[in-house]
Amino acid sequence: MKRRLLTTLAIVTPLLFITPVRAENPAQLQQLLKTGECPSCDLSGANLSGAHLIGADLRNANLARANLKQANLEGADLTGANLQGANLTEVFLTNASLNNANLNQVNLTAAMIYDADVKGASMQGLTLTNAQIFNTDIGVGGEE
Repeated sequence: MKRRLLTTLAIVTPLLFITPVRAENPAQLQQLLKTGECPSCDLSGANLSGAHLIGADLRNANLARANLKQANLEGADLTGANLQGANLTEVFLTNASLNNANLNQVNLTAAMIYDADVKGASMQGLTLTNAQIFNTDIGVGGEE
């Protein structure tokens, strides 16, 4: 019995000191929300749901698996950004630059995308259900 208790304590005790792991850099997240500029930032997994990021500078930022649901990215510069697996459901993405961005497995359900530049962007496995796309070279089935 004593041996079993010691074994259990040996396994459980280290778990008490584990803090939740967050992928994004909190200081960089605050920088983006405060200034609208965060080129090359690590915002992977960040919750930016409903954020007003009009004209934001997110060149080469890591936004993999980020939640941008209902965000306003009008005029944002996402050139070279990694958005792989990000949630862009109901996002407003107009006059934005997504040149050479990684858009693989991005969820663009019900997104409004107008006049976005996507030259050289990787777009495999996009979800485009009910998306409104005008004057933007986004299609189903791979790179455009």
